Amino acid sequence: MAAPPLLTLQDAALTFGGTPLITRADLTIAPGDRTCLVGRNGSGKSTLMKIAAGLVEPDKGRLFVQPGTTIRYLAQEPDFSGFTTTLDFVEAGLAPGDPAHRARYLLESLGMTGEEDPSRLSGGEGRRVALARALAPEPDVLLLDEPTNHLDLPAIEWLEAELKGIRAALVLISHDRRFLSALSRSTVWLDRGETRRIEQGFSGFEAWRDAFLEEEERNQHKLDRKIADEEHWLRYGVTARRKRNVRRLGNLHALRKDRREHRRPVGSVSMQASDVEASGALVVEARGVSKSYGERRIVETLTLRVMRGDRLGIVGANGAGKSTLIKLLTGEIAPDSGEIVLGTNLKPVILDQGRAALEPGMTVTDVLTGGRGDSVTVNGRSRHVIGYLKDFLFAPEQARTPVSVLSGGERNRLLIAKALAQPSNLLVLDEPTNDLDLETLDLLQEMLDDYEGTLLLVSHDRDFLDRVVGSVLVSEGEGRWVEYAGGYTDMLTQRGKGVEARGAAGRKAEPRPERAEPRDKAPPPAGKPKLGFKDQHELKTLPARIEKLEAAIVQLKGILDDPDLYARDPARFEKASATLAQAETELAAAEDRWLELEVLRDG
Repeated sequence: MAAPPLLTLQDAALTFGGTPLITRADLTIAPGDRTCLVGRNGSGKSTLMKIAAGLVEPDKGRLFVQPGTTIRYLAQEPDFSGFTTTLDFVEAGLAPGDPAHRARYLLESLGMTGEEDPSRLSGGEGRRVALARALAPEPDVLLLDEPTNHLDLPAIEWLEAELKGIRAALVLISHDRRFLSALSRSTVWLDRGETRRIEQGFSGFEAWRDAFLEEEERNQHKLDRKIADEEHWLRYGVTARRKRNVRRLGNLHALRKDRREHRRPVGSVSMQASDVEASGALVVEARGVSKSYGERRIVETLTLRVMRGDRLGIVGANGAGKSTLIKLLTGEIAPDSGEIVLGTNLKPVILDQGRAALEPGMTVTDVLTGGRGDSVTVNGRSRHVIGYLKDFLFAPEQARTPVSVLSGGERNRLLIAKALAQPSNLLVLDEPTNDLDLETLDLLQEMLDDYEGTLLLVSHDRDFLDRVVGSVLVSEGEGRWVEYAGGYTDMLTQRGKGVEARGAAGRKAEPRPERAEPRDKAPPPAGKPKLGFKDQHELKTLPARIEKLEAAIVQLKGILDDPDLYARDPARFEKASATLAQAETELAAAEDRWLELEVLRDG
């Protein structure tokens, strides 16, 4: 018999400022659940999580928590007031009987000492300390709102491993696809005020969501057609009659009411970079470049060439010197030794991580126009600032809004809008994905795919790197930087390990006596890898499996192409959508495995 839910939220609704934010939301968390909560920026995900944590009272709905259940909530902006050290803050979250040593272990694992002054923490440091406090008690339910924000790659990968090992039920909000896919086993989608749940992790969600929206669009098209038919009857079909068919007229009014009340998905961001004359073939070349600050080496004898159209990702732990490296490659600062050669006709645009271009007192319009009028020039064409802002999901009334009241996602979208309006053939993006929702990330990726210039990208988002860049420059420590072909996953395959914390060989997980952890495999011997019997058999059988999966996908898509399926048989539609998502995931994995084995066989 299944254990009863630890937490149940039923039919929750909440209105802000007269506008319904959440209209009908349900959330059920059972022991051991791994659930991701997804939705567009502004859809109410964080608010729904606060309702589940008991921090926000809904207008209606019922929240039930099993007696004795402990819940911990990670807020996006923790309150450190009243604490003199970070260790004090973390220990204050422990309950009687909790192991006191976990507070210090977690802080040290996240690169903190416990002696830091909470009032002087950076955004990334504050996020690490708040994570330590949430994880320390080992609660029954753990609610994490954007836990990877402002974390570097070593911290993200450490956190991912730590969460895989805990017993608590998890609810996650994150824009990091790789993180969600690794940890979730079910998905709750908050869309237009309502929740829908599927018993699949995030890896299967997007295909299911797309199929759902396509079916919804087909149904709306049918409703439009029906309204048009009824209006035609109303205007021309009753002219020969002395009395109107009151019932049919009432049906038309009901259809119109349904059409008005149907809430379409929130609009999409429209992104397009401004074009400019192409740069020279060579964009930047580093010849034996070194840079140090005191005893700390940032770059040591780096030799690198970036050509026109290259997509170079730059990754490393916080403090590795990524921003300094960018400044060197763009000529903003000079190296201590060596030479930086910049190409001809360069028009760089730089989006910096510090968001220095945003002054709190400026309005949204001032950021885009520089305080000069209400127009912005994009691709040589003058556009009214309100029309351009709509492309980035800003409402017209936000044009005069001060920057200080914008959310993190809105600030990031505003800076991206400003950067893309400027003509460029070299785009430098330092952590552009922070606070963006998944759909906006998709559109940013599409824009970068179409961008004809050269891209330098600093990011901790592993999935985004895989989708966008053609090579990755990785900090190896002590100022050494090495370039690897391909995306982040390709770098892992070639390097044999991920990005390490600065000054350490990586973080070790706390031993868990109740769960033995497998030992790391011994490194493969040097030389040409050889295929064992099992690998040879797998290589031989994979083509047939790939062909079978492709045929299944074609069949499933044929089923979902039926425009009446959702209305006629919702259960079959849900099952076909879920099976399609699973088949596409398995096909991608099979193709990747086949390619990996082919490379090993060919040496």
